Amino acid sequence: MTAVANDTALDVAVDVRFTQAGTPLAVRHEGRIWAVAADPVHWFTRDAWWDTRRTASVGSGDLVSIEYWRIQVRLGSSSALRTFTLRRNPLATQWLLEDISDGG
Repeated sequence: MTAVANDTALDVAVDVRFTQAGTPLAVRHEGRIWAVAADPVHWFTRDAWWDTRRTASVGSGDLVSIEYWRIQVRLGSSSALRTFTLRRNPLATQWLLEDISDGG
């Protein structure tokens, strides 16, 4: 799926490369490498566990924290900035590109 609008909801799997400090460095989306061009913003939200009716054994991990990164990326030094919102659901290892918007 190619995002061409100013704000496009996607929810597609992407590969994210992180620095040793744990911040995003680059994202592979549709076979292209998007380099992070500004300081990323990091936050967590909580899943509505009461709606999911999931059960888990003691010690299985955090079942409610949804992790997000909002990053500004570009393909090259002269390309326009795009803003990616990345999401990782509870207990998942795969990052999802939740949306793309143009500019900062």
